Amino acid sequence: MNDNEQRTIAIRDLMESSGVRFGTSGARGLAADMTSEVCFAYASAFLQAVSATAGAVALAIDLRPSSPGIAAACAAAIRHAGLAVDYCGAIPTPALAWYAQMKGVPAIMVTGSHIPFDRNGIKFYWTSGEITKADEGNITHAVVALPSGELAIDLPAVNPEARRCYIDRYLCFFPEQCLDGMMLGVYEHSSVARDLLRDLLETLGASVVSLGRTDAFVPIDTEAVSHDDVERASGWAGQYGLDAIVSTDGDADRPLVGDERGQWLRGDIVGILCAQYLRAQAVVTTVSCNTAVERCGAFGEVVRTSIGSPYVIEAMETLVAAGGRTTVGFEPNGGFLVGTAIEKAGRILGPLPTRDAVLPMLCLLSMSREKGCRLSGLTLGLPPRFTASDRAQDFPTETSRRLLSELASSVTLIDELLGCLYGKLVRLDQTDGLRMFFAGGDIVHFRPSGNAPELRCYAESETPERAKELVLEGLRRFKLLADRARA
Repeated sequence: MNDNEQRTIAIRDLMESSGVRFGTSGARGLAADMTSEVCFAYASAFLQAVSATAGAVALAIDLRPSSPGIAAACAAAIRHAGLAVDYCGAIPTPALAWYAQMKGVPAIMVTGSHIPFDRNGIKFYWTSGEITKADEGNITHAVVALPSGELAIDLPAVNPEARRCYIDRYLCFFPEQCLDGMMLGVYEHSSVARDLLRDLLETLGASVVSLGRTDAFVPIDTEAVSHDDVERASGWAGQYGLDAIVSTDGDADRPLVGDERGQWLRGDIVGILCAQYLRAQAVVTTVSCNTAVERCGAFGEVVRTSIGSPYVIEAMETLVAAGGRTTVGFEPNGGFLVGTAIEKAGRILGPLPTRDAVLPMLCLLSMSREKGCRLSGLTLGLPPRFTASDRAQDFPTETSRRLLSELASSVTLIDELLGCLYGKLVRLDQTDGLRMFFAGGDIVHFRPSGNAPELRCYAESETPERAKELVLEGLRRFKLLADRARA
């Protein structure tokens, strides 16, 4: 690479020309638009924003076919900045974050997480965890130098230490053979954690059945589980006599946990149960979470935020700074964050302020063993509040925002669109999108996705059937509203 001749580029200009920009978690865009120039520039801006001038940068990828090429450009940027590339290979995002935290180095994760196959992304980590919204602002306003030579290099040999550190995190906290006798299915699909998860579960004593492994990338969204995956889980549970089924999204920071019947547990219920198992005193979650988190009475304080892990982390940091309480966070997608060290039976779990899929699944499995009940029995002690969610894909973000603004300013329009289905509107919450509370106890929440052109709908009611109906009908009516606006 010839570094003598360089040109400068502003990240803000690059965002406009490429369409690659920050969403709720990292920089995201169409894989075809994430060229070597774009990725080199983003990585350079990150290193500039966190003032990384010496040592190494940890780098990892998920299993999307476009990820190695993006990583090669990020590696070139790291090398160009005079830093060493510590390439950790294909590992979970939280594994990279934990390793970076242990080593005291910044990290770059190439992953599109759960978003559609034709997209990808880059997540950035400093030694204390995910970058903040302020860091994103600094990256956005950065101007970086690009060399005139190649903007990608061959990736170095994989350093397996990050994978080992991540597994050890759990082996040091959960008792030996704590899952002895359990028959667990791992829905592997294209999860970057599929082999690591099998190794970990077997080391803890479980018998593992591999399910649904594929060479093609499958974008699993833990907040909008497909009908096919619902049917698969039910069939697998019956076929193999499983105690539970576990899986993750593409980069393994969001869990899927299914009970012995193959029924997937909602992510916010997983989060509540995990927080109970860890005896958390303060919980941070998003505005879209099930109200059972307050109604269960298990936590001294519950703080709600806008949707996205940076907001959860920011609120966790505020609670941790106040001191004295075991603090955790989670999102309705099931991703679980640990803000303070946690002690249980003399074993210590260190803080990891980024979404993690492995911890909540291990907590629920251990909880069922300690209580002597099936996984389905863990939810019986929670208030009977049920949530559902889904999304309308290929729904322009600007259209969503405009229509939600119109709804928020007109109770009459809300009544015309939703009144006959939902009842009388009681109040609105515009913390993130539009969350509507109705007299009968139903809650419906619309918001544009921060990662893709999608409209998301969340609903909460007293039965799972009613919650699902609210989501499906709500999305249908919203699409009709959009069609009328275009006509």
